[in-house]
Amino acid sequence: QVQLVESGGGLVQTGGSLTLSCAASGTIFTFNAMGWYRQAPGKQRELVAFMSNDGSTNYAESVKGRFTISRGNAKNTVYLQMNSLKPEDTAVYYCRADLFGLTHWGQGTQVTVSS
Repeated sequence: QVQLVESGGGLVQTGGSLTLSCAASGTIFTFNAMGWYRQAPGKQRELVAFMSNDGSTNYAESVKGRFTISRGNAKNTVYLQMNSLKPEDTAVYYCRADLFGLTHWGQGTQVTVSS
């Protein structure tokens, strides 16, 4: 059973930085793609950044130039470096991983940016 575990969330001031990590277990295969979504209170879950195995990336317009997604040297890990954080970045951040047409989600990690 695939499990995704996020870490690295927390409270940070406007302009600060955080790095989120996601580590997967439960499969011997390499995920086709991994990335990050977020959900703020009262809003739908939205894409933040996603990376395929070929290295192609997709970022939300609101985070371009501030966030960077990367895959780790360890198989099935993904990171999100978040710089110049804004209060509107406050949300629960979820790790997503796709494998053989199935989508897996982590439990989420809270990121709170104070003004």
